Amino acid sequence: MVEQILIAFCTFPDLNTARKVANEIIDLRLAACGNILSPIHSIYRWKGKLESSEETLVMFKLEAKRYADFEAKLRSLHPYEVPEIISIKVESGLPDYLQWVAESCAT
Repeated sequence: MVEQILIAFCTFPDLNTARKVANEIIDLRLAACGNILSPIHSIYRWKGKLESSEETLVMFKLEAKRYADFEAKLRSLHPYEVPEIISIKVESGLPDYLQWVAESCAT
């Protein structure tokens, strides 16, 4: 039986930072993989002001039971004061792929 799988999203200020953090997260088995999408354009309100910037998005795949450790490590590595770290549950997917995610996150 495959554990609950999550997709976690996190934006970074640039491609190099995203790569460095994704490599460390995956090396620690906190996520099975990270898909890097760059550039993206983000529009948001920060400290009462409308902001706009180029960023890099990473989509991590991980087991739900590893989420707390994943979030703590990601936050410690992230340069933003309040990083975007959000996740959604995977409701269905190719069983072999979901099994691979679970095995890749095994400690």
